[in-house]
Amino acid sequence: MQALGNDFVVIDLFKESLPNPLEVAEKMCDRHFGIGADGLILVGPAEDADFSMRVINSDGSEAEMCGNGIRCLARYVVESGLTAKTEFVTRSLRGLHTQVVSLDGRKFMDVTTSMGRPILQRNLIPMIGDNSEKVVNEMLPVDGHEYRITLVNVGNPHCVVYVDDVNKVNLDVLGPKFENHPLFPKRINTEFVQVLDKNNVRMRVWERGCGETLACGTGATASVVASILNGKTFDTVMVHLGYGDLIIEWRDHGELFMTGSAQTAFTGEYRL
Repeated sequence: MQALGNDFVVIDLFKESLPNPLEVAEKMCDRHFGIGADGLILVGPAEDADFSMRVINSDGSEAEMCGNGIRCLARYVVESGLTAKTEFVTRSLRGLHTQVVSLDGRKFMDVTTSMGRPILQRNLIPMIGDNSEKVVNEMLPVDGHEYRITLVNVGNPHCVVYVDDVNKVNLDVLGPKFENHPLFPKRINTEFVQVLDKNNVRMRVWERGCGETLACGTGATASVVASILNGKTFDTVMVHLGYGDLIIEWRDHGELFMTGSAQTAFTGEYRL
């Protein structure tokens, strides 16, 4: 499945078993010798929710949350008949997420997902250094240059950098330098953001464990939080990515909500 070009191998643990997902993720996600994907989404049961979601990156590391992946899960469980409800709860390593699916008859349109409250404290991002309530518009040296960064954790860590033109960013060079910067002990996702106006931003992303992806739901969410904290946007923002848009709301600076769609590309069989 894919959501704005961010693609996943979705495995239904109600029907299948995958005993060693961290070990097989690299092979399954390989675009030449496997299926090809940015990561695996494992859909399964949960004791305190309707569904559980595990996210395994293409390098075999596990992510706490995936905004595009959880929309793929929502479409999958509705269209596969795992639920007849249009509102249900999914558990990720981040926590519980209410998902409300919009249907046109039986046709899936989009889904609004609760993304929780942002974490802003430096040591909870985490970033090495004296702890502070927020890291907003701070200077970070990267490869001989200084960048102003804002940090947001929405279940996984994000570093937001503002640029005049996202298309001019050499992401293949800069992305790994931010991801593996020594001040980020758990590595970090990096969003390069171009503010268009108070309601619209454009974004490119380098995801830890994946590299550049065509979209990132948690990255879009973090970018909007950062933009609000820096006084660049209002509280509801459309994030424009290479192959579509997401609407992010920070309602009363409490809970975050993401609205967008997802598609099924194909189904098949993979033999381990």
